[in-house]
Amino acid sequence: MRKCALFAAFVFFGLMYWASSDAQKKELSYEQIFRRTHSGILKPLPAVTGWVDDDHYILSQKDDSGKIRQLSVDVKTGASVPVPEKNAAASPSPAAYHLTDKEKNITLSPDGKWVAFTRNYNLFAREVQSGKEVQFTQDGSENIYSGYAAWLYYEEILGRASRYRAFWWSPDSKHIAYMHFDETKVPVFPIYGSDGQHGYLEKQHYPKAGDPNPLVKIGITSVDNPSTTWADFSEKDDQYFGTPQWTLDGSSLWVFWMPRLQQQLKIYAVDPASGAKKLVYEEMQKTWIDLDLEDRLEFLPGNKYFILKSDHTGWMHLYLHNMDGSLVNPITAGKFTVTELVTVDEKGKLAYFKARKENSARIDLYRIALDGRGLKRISFGEYSHDTISASPGAKYFILTYSSLGTPPAMALVDNNGKIIRELASSRGESFDQYELAKTELVRVKSRDGLFELPMTITYPAHFDPAKKYPVLISIYGGPNAGTVYDRWSRGFLPSQWWAREGLIQVSMDNRSSGHFGKEGMNYIYRQLGKYEIEDYMDCTRWLRSQTFVDTSRVCITGGSFGGYMTCMALTYGADVFTHGMANSPVTDWGLYDTHYTERYMGEPKDNPDGYKLTSPQTYVRQYKGLIRIVHGNMDDNVHMQNSIQLINRLEDLDRNFEFMVYPGERHGWGGLKAVHSRNESSLFIYTHLLNRPMPDNFWK
Repeated sequence: MRKCALFAAFVFFGLMYWASSDAQKKELSYEQIFRRTHSGILKPLPAVTGWVDDDHYILSQKDDSGKIRQLSVDVKTGASVPVPEKNAAASPSPAAYHLTDKEKNITLSPDGKWVAFTRNYNLFAREVQSGKEVQFTQDGSENIYSGYAAWLYYEEILGRASRYRAFWWSPDSKHIAYMHFDETKVPVFPIYGSDGQHGYLEKQHYPKAGDPNPLVKIGITSVDNPSTTWADFSEKDDQYFGTPQWTLDGSSLWVFWMPRLQQQLKIYAVDPASGAKKLVYEEMQKTWIDLDLEDRLEFLPGNKYFILKSDHTGWMHLYLHNMDGSLVNPITAGKFTVTELVTVDEKGKLAYFKARKENSARIDLYRIALDGRGLKRISFGEYSHDTISASPGAKYFILTYSSLGTPPAMALVDNNGKIIRELASSRGESFDQYELAKTELVRVKSRDGLFELPMTITYPAHFDPAKKYPVLISIYGGPNAGTVYDRWSRGFLPSQWWAREGLIQVSMDNRSSGHFGKEGMNYIYRQLGKYEIEDYMDCTRWLRSQTFVDTSRVCITGGSFGGYMTCMALTYGADVFTHGMANSPVTDWGLYDTHYTERYMGEPKDNPDGYKLTSPQTYVRQYKGLIRIVHGNMDDNVHMQNSIQLINRLEDLDRNFEFMVYPGERHGWGGLKAVHSRNESSLFIYTHLLNRPMPDNFWK
């Protein structure tokens, strides 16, 4: 990785070479970039959907009739034969079980005999063969839900993929665990809909920082005995529950518990019959612990051990525990981040995992013994190996890899890292015929000298270091949510357009982004946004010091947390950033939800100075550039209230800004509104950064 001093030389000599060597190549057209007409630059990778056994993977592809067929492919020879079609289980749709759209989250039991679902906020099950229905709860209402999540849990704990489902079958199909929510004391936020003559109001239970949370308890029931056994917790406590997990044999439900301050995690084993709980694991941190951590715990077959992920040392690592919770040994250690446990070879007593070790901007596959010995890198090259498919016995792995300059490709490797076959590349037949913008990853030192902050820069086509170019910086900025990786960009095609138009495009990450583990994140505790914007200012000051940057046209843009960062940039960082496009921004952490905000900030009553310090509204008098604020008026995640309050202050100070509302839209939008939003953002870029009219193509 080049340091900044070396990078300056690269700019003047390397990019001049790029410009001259690409002079005879073709340029991508508007239609090829934005309407995806054929260019031949890229082609899709094959779809590997699973494994038949350790020596055959499953490839899904369309036949001549357009039907999806599955092929069993020999890992060594590449020879393929059709996979016999099996009688798949009925899809869990309402029609399949004689249900209606009133039934939510229809979920088939592991043995295929029952489906569970919620209706009117109560929990039910129906026997597939007979249609017999069992109702487990009776108290569902507009304030009380069983098996259906409160919004706070859907958004921040269970995750959007849950689609509000808050019930879980045991592996043996004998029990259903569920969460029961009481939102009676949770404040209601009015969301205005403008449709019709009189409009309407949605009333959303939404606890903002410092507000009462929903009361939650954990119940366990069964189709044979539909009464509920309550886990031994008091719903009156100010607490959170994570997604519970059944042991592999279904004999115990493991419940993840945390107090409101989120500095302590306890894992309890709950007896389904009595509800009695036993403490298995406890962890404390001085800042916070993420309750919504994915794949925190994996049970190993045999019911003797489990593997736990924890960042209590400052870096995310794997730990082997006995089922009683006692620690056997750390599996991994060091100043790097384990991102995922891919698979465990119990026979060989080996764990395979993904980690950001060689380079924080790349993901690699590693192997290590369960006793923590013999760490070995399995992946290869200077690439990020982002998608990995393991054979059932961990004999082979299919790696999908790329870099900033290398389109995604797939390779088959054995468990020692030997490449068996290159399977495919998305590099098209015309890739070398087009002039493509070059992207470089650099690192800039933070003002306190503690961090080398990563940043990618995509240069304009025909780059001339003697010229001045405007800059567009795209960021997100939230904790452990970095965007700077040495991988092929999903925005590759649009970036080619803006490079052709003469725009320097930048992405940058701060100390809390994940590049520096939990050690880096801990700096932001009780001052969410301060170090982040200062890190962005340091990166941008370095950019502004480059001779080819037009310091009068430095724009930053982002959505949600990135919108918040943009508002901070145009107020707190007004001396560095000249323009900004903020989508759905938080403008005061007191306006966002309890679980997310208080994890990093504590409650407002305990940290009033921190809330003031991190609000763009505090610095609105420093605003002097031009910001464009965009919000959906029915955003139920970051309420438009945030934008309105900032706008109110800007108006009272007689400051110029732009504001766009998308009627009826939530936290993001698609369809025609997305086309309009893209075009309006493009118009802002042409008008204020490129200083010329936008081509008519955008409006056609």
